[in-house]
Amino acid sequence: MCGIAGIIKSDLINDKEVDQLKAATKELNKRGPDDEGICTFAKAAFGHRRLSIIDTSSAAKQPFTDKSGRYTLVFNGEIYNFKNLRIKLENEGYSFNSQSDTEVLLYAYIHFGTSFLNHLDGFFALAIYDKETEESILARDRFGIKPLLYSKSEQELIFASEMKAMMRFGIQKEIDNSSLFSYLQLNYIPEPHSIFKSVKKLEAGHYLKVDKENRIQKIPFYQLKYPPENGIYSDISYEDAQKKFLELIDASVEQRLVSDVPLGTFLSGGIDSSLITAIAAQKVSKLNTFSIGFEDEPIFDESPYARMVAKKYNTNHHTFLLSKSDLLQSLGETLDYIDEPFADSSALAVNALSKETAKHVKVALSGDGADELFAGYYKHRGEFFMRKSGMKQNMVKKMQPVWEALPKSRSNKVSNLIRKLHKFSKGSKMNSQERYWLWASLMQENVAANLMLKQAQADVYLKRKEQLLEIVTESEDLNDVLATDLKLVLPSDMLRKVDLMSMRNSLEVRTPFLDHRLVNFAFSLPAKYKINDKMGKCIVQDAAKHLLPEELYNRPKQGFEVPLLSWFRKELKSLIYDDLLADNFIKEQNIFNLSYIQHLKTKLASKNPEDVQANIWAIIVFNHWWKKYL
Repeated sequence: MCGIAGIIKSDLINDKEVDQLKAATKELNKRGPDDEGICTFAKAAFGHRRLSIIDTSSAAKQPFTDKSGRYTLVFNGEIYNFKNLRIKLENEGYSFNSQSDTEVLLYAYIHFGTSFLNHLDGFFALAIYDKETEESILARDRFGIKPLLYSKSEQELIFASEMKAMMRFGIQKEIDNSSLFSYLQLNYIPEPHSIFKSVKKLEAGHYLKVDKENRIQKIPFYQLKYPPENGIYSDISYEDAQKKFLELIDASVEQRLVSDVPLGTFLSGGIDSSLITAIAAQKVSKLNTFSIGFEDEPIFDESPYARMVAKKYNTNHHTFLLSKSDLLQSLGETLDYIDEPFADSSALAVNALSKETAKHVKVALSGDGADELFAGYYKHRGEFFMRKSGMKQNMVKKMQPVWEALPKSRSNKVSNLIRKLHKFSKGSKMNSQERYWLWASLMQENVAANLMLKQAQADVYLKRKEQLLEIVTESEDLNDVLATDLKLVLPSDMLRKVDLMSMRNSLEVRTPFLDHRLVNFAFSLPAKYKINDKMGKCIVQDAAKHLLPEELYNRPKQGFEVPLLSWFRKELKSLIYDDLLADNFIKEQNIFNLSYIQHLKTKLASKNPEDVQANIWAIIVFNHWWKKYL
């Protein structure tokens, strides 16, 4: 687990560019506090920051060059099956000087060529340079667990793990208004685009081939087959599917327990992390487990459920009870680390959890990915009922004027229910693709358009949106929605959040639900195995029942939420009115419509705030970023 950066050119590298690389690599110090390395060639230079997990000795130091001196690798991630790969390569005559997955990874490329990517079990972002041919490849894992940004000009290609490192190369910092328009709606920027026109994110499951003339070719090596072909699980019974699921998740957890440093699990008290913990605790004696609770906000606190699981499996459990001041400190830390606008407010809680966890271990397993694979979100239930006609659904649709008139917010159960019913009734008037976008959004398109002074280029924005939603259909099967989540929400929001906040704290997070065999299995199953009239994630919940305390069931799903609304009305009021949303600041910045900012402030103070706190948070994050970097 590390940070990488580099520059590849069609002409000679100069001293200024080497200095830029060194500065870019230093920007990644939190991703890799254990070591630093720079390697330069005539037409390329690679930088690396190391967080030592597998083979912590200097023999695994990066950039890593093979014995011949021809190939050099920088790599961020972990390869879980490296020991089996090593045996195969040793049988082919290769010998190794380290016990690391890094060395195995490079020799796998030398032996298999670019098809080596299909041999890897793990998560990664990597770059390999061939000194003899002056060609390179850049690659990113199947689901985008690790980030890889790049910028291409006529004579050079630069890459890095984070935007702050990219900026050290002197990239053009022109804002992409289509990205900003999407960000205001979603609170994140959908890949492969970034906030800057000059920077792209390499898509999950793809690699770039870069020739000596600096021409690039982008090639997929893994793509989820959707709709799935008739596979071996297409006719499996529900009971056998549960057994197969447990077999796959058990094997995935076991793989992700390989480490030369202390590890543990995040334990939120939800089904997903509890199942990961239950399996891991049976394989590791006195497993370390970590959860957070909220002293001042019991409505958001799941720590009692986490303690039940910890007690059942006798884990070495750590509960970090966060006060309001702890969360406010996390807010400042999070804002300061964000180097591209990203406004999923649960990042504050992930940062706080990662910060405390990193004091005890270097690696944590999490339950991320389960909701996207197995229909665990409220929006999935909304879409499930939307695609089923019935008396209840029709009544909710007809009562839209009532929901419109009633106060809506996330601050209590009643107003939050009205908010959801209102959103459901609005979605009933849309086709499935537009409804998906509504479910995913925290700000509607017309509101985002009113907010921006300079509008997004309509054809560019619509083409991007169409590509993201192309597989959403009108069918009764919900797997099209889940496959779209895997393409949009998972890499651009959920995985980015965890990578950003865990790496801020030099912590590696592993995601057993995103083993590619388990993902392929999940999408071979009919949607009815995942969601029904009573619950989502059916197969996960039913398969785990004999492993988990009964109290974890039959209770509402609780997200990693933070109390933004009350903060903005009290503790953070001055941040809005005197700083980042102050009238003078908005006028000088000349990006947002002042009158609409004032409208949002008025709504924030009203009895009907709806999701305005999320909208304001998105603007705060953007403006803090703009103030710091532009």
